[in-house]
Amino acid sequence: MKSLMKAALAAAALLGAVSTGTATTVSAAEVKIIAVVHGQASDPWWSVVKNGISEAAEANGVTVDYRAPETFDMVAMAQLIDAAVNQEPDGIIVSIPDADALGPSIQKAVAAGIPVISMNSGADVYEKLGALLHVGQEEYAAGLAAGKALKAAGGTKGLCINHEVGNVALDTRCQGFADGFEGQVVVLPTTNDPSEVKAKVKASLESDADLDTALGLNASLAGEQIVAAVEELGRAGEIKIGSFDLSGGYLESVRDGDALFAIDQQPYLQGFLPVQLLALNAKYGVMPATAIGSGPNLITKDKAAQVIDLASKGIR
Repeated sequence: MKSLMKAALAAAALLGAVSTGTATTVSAAEVKIIAVVHGQASDPWWSVVKNGISEAAEANGVTVDYRAPETFDMVAMAQLIDAAVNQEPDGIIVSIPDADALGPSIQKAVAAGIPVISMNSGADVYEKLGALLHVGQEEYAAGLAAGKALKAAGGTKGLCINHEVGNVALDTRCQGFADGFEGQVVVLPTTNDPSEVKAKVKASLESDADLDTALGLNASLAGEQIVAAVEELGRAGEIKIGSFDLSGGYLESVRDGDALFAIDQQPYLQGFLPVQLLALNAKYGVMPATAIGSGPNLITKDKAAQVIDLASKGIR
């Protein structure tokens, strides 16, 4: 863990920086940052983000408050951003799954002189909204890579399982998948309930014999459920399976050849780096000049075993 933190600190130090203000003598203990994201820390994927945030807060000696709506609720999230602005922190971290809904609140923070860094979603809109930087992956490019990989594996008709309808980033992943796949793609809307995901995937595969490909947009919520549904149908080896993100269980399926790949966008870095950079900005007035791409990285069978342990520890 310490080596990971040191590596991230070194990476941040090596990034080309631009001044965002006059250097200060603010002590780390005085720096307060608020993170407002659309994912709850109880979600396995977002718990990795939260781990990165917590490690960065400890490494830099700053205070970070993690906030998220109880469900995927853009009105509630905008209210959380507004409340954060009223507390006048030294920086705000936001995810931007819906720029139309969250843009006014983010711009309110910028107008108040609060440095804002976006993470996870918002790569295409953060500059327009006035955020200083974005840490994450370009979602269309990631979906495109997934589609090309599944096409190369022989897929002809696919499912894109969307567990968070209304999240623009997930819609973009499905669009990229469809464009890269170049075959027919059906978007299957579900909720965050893994049992519902499994039941709907199973029903879709049973009702349409031409479906030979399935892409999950989250490994624990969808990737693992796709594998389970396919096994229950006795079609293991017939359905080409891919998923965004990592989980110990899903990576075991990739290792064992039951799924083709996982797309790693490194949520630990998406949590760690914004805290790191806002802390440096508060103390020294520095900030990297360009967005930081944390993915996509395709984890295939030959790499899966290497990251299973770290995924189980909430780091990958």
